[in-house]
Amino acid sequence: MGKVVLVTGVARQLGARFAERIRREPGVDLVVGVDVLPSDLAAAPAPADPPLAPYVFSRVDLRRPAIAQVLAEHAVDTVVHLNVSGTNPSAVGRATVKEINVIGSMQLFAACQQSALVRRLVVKSTTAVYGATSRDPAVFAERTQPKTLPTGGFAKDAAEVEGYVRSFARRRPDVAVTVLRFANLVGPGADTPLAEYFTLPVLPTVLGRDPRLQFVHMDDAVEVLRLAALEPAPGSPDQPVDRRGTFNVAGDGVLLLTQCARRLGRPTLPMLRPALGWAAALARQTRLVDFAPEQLELLTHGRVVDTTALHEVFGYRPAFSTPEAFADFVAGSSGGPLPPERLVALADRLGGLLTRDRLVDDRS
Repeated sequence: MGKVVLVTGVARQLGARFAERIRREPGVDLVVGVDVLPSDLAAAPAPADPPLAPYVFSRVDLRRPAIAQVLAEHAVDTVVHLNVSGTNPSAVGRATVKEINVIGSMQLFAACQQSALVRRLVVKSTTAVYGATSRDPAVFAERTQPKTLPTGGFAKDAAEVEGYVRSFARRRPDVAVTVLRFANLVGPGADTPLAEYFTLPVLPTVLGRDPRLQFVHMDDAVEVLRLAALEPAPGSPDQPVDRRGTFNVAGDGVLLLTQCARRLGRPTLPMLRPALGWAAALARQTRLVDFAPEQLELLTHGRVVDTTALHEVFGYRPAFSTPEAFADFVAGSSGGPLPPERLVALADRLGGLLTRDRLVDDRS
């Protein structure tokens, strides 16, 4: 009997692309997609060579115990948890996003712990768990301890989820657990907070700072997830290397923020750090972009990680370097330095905000 792979977060781009890719593997019998929003993937296998594995979608909120029933109903043996994200496609509030990230992960891990069939767990994380401060090392390795733990936002969610993963691994040593810390994902159509930042008509930056950034292309992220999901369980005679553990995933090389701006053809607006914080708060309030606090730290200090373990253990080197991945993102971007639709959207949101405040003043 082949693998039955459950993929969470299939309503997002990464989850949908991975689910579609894993269906092409000869050893996969069934792919189960889970999310609170409908999936665009076809339920029945389309004609292909090789044939696609069947796909079923379960509209389940991971915060509810119903996920255990899905695991049991489909006899799932491999779980790929991609529903840990800094954004939410339904545009819900930050508190709800945190619940989905943390409480949803706890419920999923509890269901996996109870299931005797689950033999592999792959969890998407982020290099943001290292934080970003002026006292950081030049390069973070997987064992490097951050100088300051994340205090909020997606980075804190990911750090908490990793803590629950470690607890799960101690309770179920028979399950092969892999945590993949991805650098900022880019590529055509990328739906991440930093990708949203790069769509701004003018890029606000911290005065006197030019941080180093790393990116990973969506195609490389999907391939690393595939390798992690298809690794044989511990003890198999055909397992050459044990891929359990935590791995950084990023394209080779770095880019400075100013280099990114020039390649996008967008002007920068250097600001004092407090002023940038106010601008970020306004952007979040008007829902122009999701300018999270950890993103402010990244745009101030930058972050670079070591990917030696990925190369040696997975035997994989990303096809796109950091500059190449960003170049592909630029090629898929629309609009010039001042896209009119972005300016119109900003004006509408600011107008709505001002109107709402005026009504509140009148009533008071």
